[in-house]
Amino acid sequence: MEPDFWHKRWESGQIGFHQSKPNAFLVDHIQTLNLPKGARIFLPLCGKTHDIAWLLAEGYQVVGAELSAIAIDQLFDALGVTPDTTKLGPLTRQSADSIDIFVGDIFELDQSTLGPVDAIYDRAALVALPADMRIGYANHLAAITNAATQLLVTFEYDQSFISGPPFAIWEDELRRLYDAHFALECLARGEVSGGMKGHPATEAIWHLTA
Repeated sequence: MEPDFWHKRWESGQIGFHQSKPNAFLVDHIQTLNLPKGARIFLPLCGKTHDIAWLLAEGYQVVGAELSAIAIDQLFDALGVTPDTTKLGPLTRQSADSIDIFVGDIFELDQSTLGPVDAIYDRAALVALPADMRIGYANHLAAITNAATQLLVTFEYDQSFISGPPFAIWEDELRRLYDAHFALECLARGEVSGGMKGHPATEAIWHLTA
């Protein structure tokens, strides 16, 4: 999916994917990661998600990657902090206490720039990518995080009725994408309230371990 698609969505405020509160699956299953307070959690394509404020309040450090500078400006406004800004080649790093966000193309983010992470929480990245980008993304994510343990949120629905994003991603595809690096366990599934644009849909959360 071209970057212009997402830039236009943020510029026009077409961000129906943005949830109004922390993701219930994250709240219910964060303990599965068995992380100490202060652990550094990576959120790819994080947007301005309320999950970040919740993780910070729970005592974790957060590192994110996001294409849209508008989203990150709004994120820090909501957090009530002014970040320090550093230009890193094609990326811009926005940092404050316990939080680092890299603004730009996630595929430009390498392991040394990202730094060590203890876990990944992917609610919005994989489901935002078209099929031809997913294997490259999955391999890139494993490479830059040293295959850190992961919570991954997906959607399951009949995509013949509607197009994504968020895209439908079923278990067989997940295994094709991640089996080379991870063992996968589905922790929970639940019906999406109101469906996906009116069509029945299920949300699932997966635990991936190296």
